Parts: sequence; structure tokens; C-alpha cells
Amino acid sequence: MIERERVAYVFPGQGSQEVGMGFDVYVHFDSAREVFDEADKTLGFPLSRLCFEGPEEELVQTINVQPAVLTASIALLRAAQEASKQILPPPTFVAGHSLGEYTALVAANVLSLAEGVRLVRERGRLMHEAGRRKPGGMVAMIGLDQQVIEDVCLYTGTEISNINSLGQIVISGAEDNLAKAKRLAQLKGARRIIPLKVSGAFHSSLMEPALPGLRDAISTFNFKSPAVPIIANVTAEPLTDVEAIKTELVRQVRHCVQWQRCIENIIDRGVTIFFEIGPGEVLTGLIRRISPGVQTFNIGNVKSVVEVASWRG
Repeated sequence: MIERERVAYVFPGQGSQEVGMGFDVYVHFDSAREVFDEADKTLGFPLSRLCFEGPEEELVQTINVQPAVLTASIALLRAAQEASKQILPPPTFVAGHSLGEYTALVAANVLSLAEGVRLVRERGRLMHEAGRRKPGGMVAMIGLDQQVIEDVCLYTGTEISNINSLGQIVISGAEDNLAKAKRLAQLKGARRIIPLKVSGAFHSSLMEPALPGLRDAISTFNFKSPAVPIIANVTAEPLTDVEAIKTELVRQVRHCVQWQRCIENIIDRGVTIFFEIGPGEVLTGLIRRISPGVQTFNIGNVKSVVEVASWRG
């Protein structure tokens, strides 16, 4: 039975968004509606309308998409809890991919929803500004070993920014350097090379200008001890100390997201069931590649929310 298993909640990051996300749970669940309404009130503009109606070019702006994905993810979590009459299996660990780490903080009661929304909007602003000051981008490399990509980065002045699973690694850097890296990766036998639609070289040293402002912003929030451990993007280790969490949030903006190690470490600690909660199914796919033997469930719309309730019922 699910209730006897160790469970992890994982939350997606930037790139999982789509116009329309969260609208069906907003319509069908009071708890989800309250989440979107609170986010709108907190930010002073209709974030919910941007999620539901777009336009896409405005939704994908870093300053908008970060609070949008966090809000949609928490709305889906609350809807699943409501639909299952608060007996959704509680997590042993929570984790999130990049931006999703902030959603995990809200889920673990480290930050309130309002605090989380305000903080990630400022994070998005700072990351966009850093991208303007030190322009760059991100490229996903499919089908190359990590050592090969490390060599590509060494020769081209780029950096590994996400290690998502075996054979799926993202690099960041200045556009000229990324162009060189793409050519070299093709020669090395990359199956696919996918430029990401982002406004900067996230999780690399080009994000350095964002760090002082983010550190200052974090210092203004009242972080609480987490209800469950949070698996850190940078170290892939559990965090329970508030100061360690704050340090992690600053570090992860300019350091590699060790997602594969995060999942492996969660599994090593006895977790056998993962719930991806939020728009899209990217993390579900990655987890299945990392460890095909674990159970994965995606909570991304009304249909999947209702299925969660039936699993427990």
C-alpha cells in the first residue's frame, strides 16, 4: 500500500510552464482557487490570468514564469490534498529542480505561499538582470557521457549547469562559447542538442551578479525549520537547518543542479514512490530514466488529481 512506502514530492522548474496551467484545478477545487487568488493579491497583478490565458511571450519572461510555476504547483498540491481528503501520502523528502526548490520550501512550510511568490519573483528579476549584464544561454546535450561534456566545456569556456540523468546534461555559457560547444558536441556524437528558451546562462558563473541581491532578499524573509528534509540541488544532501537552506538558495543560482544525484540519494534513503507535482512531466521522465524500478506519479491536472484520490480511496 502507498501509505506504507516512503514517498518524495518533487516540483518542476522553469521550462515546465504552459498557457492554461492550473485553470482546471482553479475551476474545480476551492483550495487551488485560494492559492491563485492569494498569489494575485500578493503580487498586485493577475498572475492567475497570465497562467490561464497568457500571452505566452509574457508568461515565459523569467520574472513572471518563476512565481507562475510555483503558484500552479502549490495549487495542484492543495487540490490533491483536498481531493484525497487530506490523506495524500505525506512526503519523507521534498525536492525541486532549480526554481522548484522554492516550491519545495513552501510545501515543507519553510516559507508561506505569499513569501515564496514574492521571493521567486525577485529571484527572477535578479536572474534576468544578471543575464542582461552577462549575456548567455543554456543548451541541453543528449547522449554524451559526463566526462565528454566536461571536456567540451573545458575547451569552449562553457560550464555544466544541470546533470539531469544519464545522457541528459545541460551546459551554460556565453552565446559564442555555446556555439563552439554545440559544434564540438556534434563531432563527439551527441544525439540531440537543444537550445533552451531562457534569458541567461543560469546555474553558471555568469549569474554571479545576481548573488548579492538574492542574498539580501533572502535575509528579509522569516524562514522556518522544514517539516520534512529538503534535498539540495547543489549537494544532493538533505537540508533541515534554516541557515543551510539560505546558503543553498544563493549557491544554486550559479552552481550546477545535481538532479540525478538528488534522485539517487532520495532512493538510497528508502523512497520508492515519487509524486511530481506541477505542470508538465519532465521530472517524471527523468526519474524513470535514473531508476526504472521506482513508482512515479504525476499530478499536473484535474484528471491526475482525481486519480490520486482514487489511489487512496
